[in-house]
Amino acid sequence: MSTPQIPDEFLAKVARRATARMARTDRPFLAERVLGITAHRVRDRRLKADLLGAAADAQLSRGLVPRHLVQAYGAELACADAHLKAGRKKEAAAALTRALLLAFHRIPHVDRLHSPLSDDPAGFTARLRASTTARAVAAPRGRKTPPAVPPTDRPLRLLVVNRANANFLGLLTQRYADHPGIELRTLDLAADPVLAPLAKGLRRMIELPLGTQAAYAAEVEAALRPHLDWADTVFVEWCSTAAAFMTLVDPGNTRIVVRLHKYESFTYWPHIMDFSRVDDVVFIAEHMRELTTAAVPRLLATDAPRLHFLHNALDLRRFDRPKSDDARFTVGLIGIGQIAKDPRWALEVLRLLRARDERYRLMMVGGGIDPASSAAATAYHEALEKDLAELEPTGAVRRLGPTDDVPGVLTGVGVILSSSVREGCHVGLMEGAAAGAVPVVRDWPFVAGRPHGTRTLFPEDWIVTTPQQAAERILAVTASEEIRAEAGRKASLYALSTWDWETVRSDYDRLLLGADR
Repeated sequence: MSTPQIPDEFLAKVARRATARMARTDRPFLAERVLGITAHRVRDRRLKADLLGAAADAQLSRGLVPRHLVQAYGAELACADAHLKAGRKKEAAAALTRALLLAFHRIPHVDRLHSPLSDDPAGFTARLRASTTARAVAAPRGRKTPPAVPPTDRPLRLLVVNRANANFLGLLTQRYADHPGIELRTLDLAADPVLAPLAKGLRRMIELPLGTQAAYAAEVEAALRPHLDWADTVFVEWCSTAAAFMTLVDPGNTRIVVRLHKYESFTYWPHIMDFSRVDDVVFIAEHMRELTTAAVPRLLATDAPRLHFLHNALDLRRFDRPKSDDARFTVGLIGIGQIAKDPRWALEVLRLLRARDERYRLMMVGGGIDPASSAAATAYHEALEKDLAELEPTGAVRRLGPTDDVPGVLTGVGVILSSSVREGCHVGLMEGAAAGAVPVVRDWPFVAGRPHGTRTLFPEDWIVTTPQQAAERILAVTASEEIRAEAGRKASLYALSTWDWETVRSDYDRLLLGADR
């Protein structure tokens, strides 16, 4: 005897009650269990996606990661694929957009101390890779002509593109503005009056490769073509909006280079980009290449772009200054504006240090976490402020806020700490090491235990896994000023010889100019 089918209307009613219950309790596990039993048995594709999506939104709005996040975004993908199969391309694009916004919501990946994508990059993105709509959007459209050989009778024309974030471009543009072998132009898509309104809008960037945005495609072509026709090479900073926008059109015989830092790997942009129109992808760390290619395995295909690892462009020599007399017992933490920096971990280290010697103090540099950015950020901010209310009145912690004189601040720091759960390269730590502060680096949990991570980016003796190990290392390297100064000198030599622009710039010359130019 066959099992009678429960009507969708009844299942939906129970699922909605479970969602409402999740919004009223701090322990939503039973309600999520009920939701899983009911919503997943709904047969109507659109209703199932709506129920799972509403429940996911309810959890995300409270700063929680839904246990059924993958199923929820997968249900939207199922709707997208059904629409595409029926020829409803706009509806397919709308459903794919909803799926991407849900899958890559900031709560699971930015405002947390771990991420389902970093825990299992291939597993988390498997449904996205299986979606016919997502594959159609990212399908290689290619280029009519291959990139041209660099010119030998004139300077190489280099166009450097960003969209409202040129933070790491200063040294690059300065070098190539003065280079006799390069004619340089820069383009900020957010500041250009023609391109700014075109270079935004996830949904229409999805619709264009599906063939439903002919007018938009023509506008993008007309706006980008003069820039592409002028340039021999385009260097796109950040593998996000600007990179996806630039690859909406055939670049012709212009070479396209895209640099990926860190945050892009936790966004949807690499999943919808046409990498057949990119010639080179530059990663600033090996572990970011490893994580990104696990989540986007088409980057490892035989026809994929060339993949490179080049250190960030950093002017570290300006940090090499004498220390002040009181630096020995000052631990520095540069950058505290994100949950991923996990300053509460640093405070736990400080408590352990002060239990042994109350001369230790923590100097926190940078703007704080914005509690308005999400419910998760609010919760972390409140917990951090409670910790600081305990420690600041004793003089154990000093918050400097943002500063334009980080080199000056670091003259008073004897130990530089990385308490982060994830980083690309952690510029603040590298600056501190260059300044002669002794590095103490948490084994970043997002990449701990993988072939590449903190232990391949930094010397092994810098790495710790627990607050207890961090405190013990700090106590050992600050046992005397002579010990601290020698350890700091070695750290500075390592930083300057490995990451300073004087060392790194030849790698960028080879990438952009070729070995013989």
